[in-house]
Parts: sequence; C-alpha cells; structure tokens
Amino acid sequence: MTARISLAQARRIALAAQGLAKERPTGLVTARQVGRTFDRIRLLQIDSVNVLVRAHYLPFYSRLGGYDVDILHRLAGKPPRRMIEYWAHEASYIKPEDFADLRQWQRRRWVGASGMDPDLVRDLSDRILDALASSRGLTARAVADRIGHEETRAKTDWGWNWNAVKRVLEALFEQGLVSAAARTPQFERLYTLTDRVLPAPHDAGHRPHPEEAMLRLIEAAARAHGIGTVKCFADYFRVPVRAAAGAVRALEADGTLERVAVDGWNSEVYLHADAARPRQATGRALLSPFDSLVFERQRVERLFDFRYRIEIYTPAAKRTYGYYVLPFLLGDRLCARVDLKADRPAGRLVVRSAHSEDDAPAGTAAELAAELAAMAEWLELDSVVVESKGDLAAGLAREVAKRAQGTKTVPGTSLT
Repeated sequence: MTARISLAQARRIALAAQGLAKERPTGLVTARQVGRTFDRIRLLQIDSVNVLVRAHYLPFYSRLGGYDVDILHRLAGKPPRRMIEYWAHEASYIKPEDFADLRQWQRRRWVGASGMDPDLVRDLSDRILDALASSRGLTARAVADRIGHEETRAKTDWGWNWNAVKRVLEALFEQGLVSAAARTPQFERLYTLTDRVLPAPHDAGHRPHPEEAMLRLIEAAARAHGIGTVKCFADYFRVPVRAAAGAVRALEADGTLERVAVDGWNSEVYLHADAARPRQATGRALLSPFDSLVFERQRVERLFDFRYRIEIYTPAAKRTYGYYVLPFLLGDRLCARVDLKADRPAGRLVVRSAHSEDDAPAGTAAELAAELAAMAEWLELDSVVVESKGDLAAGLAREVAKRAQGTKTVPGTSLT
C-alpha cells in the first residue's frame, strides 16, 4: 500500500532536506560548515541584483547565520574548487562532480552565439580559446582586447547588448569548454578554460551516458528536496521532464525513491529513502527569492500555501509586495514576506514593505524583528528602518523599536 504523509510532515521533510528545519548553529561559521551545506543543496543560483546582497550569498546565511562571504569566494575561486559555475536551475554554482552530467542535459544556446554568422563564430571561438590557453582568467572585455576584436553594437541588440566576443564566450561556456576562474568586484566573470577549473579527477572532456547522467542528477535533486514530484525533481537542475520521469521510475524500482501520497496533492509524489522525517521544525530564516527551497513556485504553493512571484521586472505601480521580496520562514511555515533594501551609505537595512500570511502566528513580528537585526549585523548595517507599507509593518516597527531600545541600537528603527 502507498504510504500517506500529511502536508505538515511533507513540509518538515522538505525543510530538513534543505537544511532549514533546525535553528542555526551558534559560533563562528567555518569553511567546513559552508562546504557541507553546499553538499546538501548541490547548487546556488547566481544573480547580479545587489539591492540587498548578491542572491547566492543568502542561502548560506539562511542556513548558517552570519558567515564570511570570502569562504564562498575561496570555494569557487581557489583550487581545488568545491564549486564551479555552470547552467543548472539557472546560472549557478554547482558541485564539480555534477558538471559532466549537467553538460549532457543543459541546452541554453539562446544565451550565446545563436543567430550569429557560423564562420564568425568559428573564427572567434578558435581565437578566444587560444587566448585563454595562454593567460590567466580574463573578462570578456579583456578577451576582446587580447584578440584585437572591435565592433560597433546597436543599442537595441538583444542579449543585454553583448558584443560578439561576449556572445561566443557564453556559447563556449554553455558547451562546457570555458568556465569562470572567479568573479571581479564588478561581478564580471573571469573566463578560463574549463580544464583549468575542474579539480582532479574530473575531466572537462568526459561525456557520461545520458541516462546514467540523468539518474545521478535526479537522485541528487530528490535528495536535496527530500520529497516531491517528477516536475519538482526535474526543475531542480532544469532538465527535461520526460527524461526525468524515466529516471524516477528507475530510482523507484531500485528502492531509492518510494511513491507516497501527500494530503492535498493530486500528483504522484516520491520520497527519498534517506530523507529525514523530523517531528517538528524549529528553524527561522529569511530566504532569497532564488533560494533552492522556493525557486519552484508551484511546489512552494503546494507545500506552504504561499503564492510567491518575484516582481523585479514588474512596473513599480503594479507590484503587490515590492521589488526584492524575501519569504520569512518560521518553524514549518512561510508566514510573512518583506521587501528589503540595504541602504549602505546610511548604514540602514530598510524594510520597504512587510506583509503577513493569513495563518501567521502571533509572534511573527517579534521573530521577524530578531531576524532582521541579525541580518543587519551580518551586512554591517547599523539600524533597521521599517516603512509603512503592508499589514505587518506597524507591528514589526514596534518590535524593531523595542529591540533597539533594549540593545541601544543606533536610532532609526521606528515606522516611517
């Protein structure tokens, strides 16, 4: 008989798999803790938006608390690398052992040289690879200078107004021939040959069997999710659903996955054999819009009854919650959301809006105020300022003010 799991238990399983079911550790966060957390979640989606902090810095903070982001830079930028850049859910840091498998299944050619003259692409590819073979990591601009490429670009050109060298570099990146040695302070990739980035024993030219690669990717996604549907697992690394379904069937047959029924879910659901089943969830965290717990929006709605859409590209007048909105996790519920901005010149963490969910517990404002204070400290901001938008704003402002008075925080924590 198919085992039945309550929705609350499914939430706890998902949170445990993502490292969010328990309170964060206290004390200094070590590189080993960061590495173990990355081993658990398998990827970090990269995003350039810096209104609060780069999105890929937040998942480690959500799970571990205040940590030194230079740890991430070392893991990604110094050999032997524990993480490298490639396409996964979107542009992501991934584990080196997942690179060959992802390379077999990622098809993101629209980001590169699609539509360019094939002869120009071949010529530029050869010259770029030669330049990278004889240099350290280079930005796209430095590559263009190195090979002597100049062009005039139309302002209306697609692809973020990329020139031909940048587009070919991204095509080579998608093909797995080129990778990122690191990032500049301006967030530009420093391109290099992939075989210089992959640590031994991984081989940049290795091509695994596609079905075997898919099995490994879906097993990793199912482990990172704990519980989910075929679509959940396929979306984790953005692989084709039909091929993912075949891998799920194989993993069910060998006992890695168990088919279960979850209250309120109409789709077939699978539980990973190693998934923890905690009796309670006691974590508390603000989550990046690109956190791996929430980036599959339909899954979030099914698990948490929390409809979440990012509104960065929505005109300001049409936004419901704000520009850069973070869900607030308390226990096993996503009970609120806040639109945050780091006002670095003024040293303030600004809450531009704060909204609670219908079933938010009575202590949500106080817990959120504590979480905002912790985040401000991590970001080296002196104060938290709550603006007036949202049903939770007034209560949150009172709790923030209480904390400021109790800890003699720099003034500026009242409702504005």
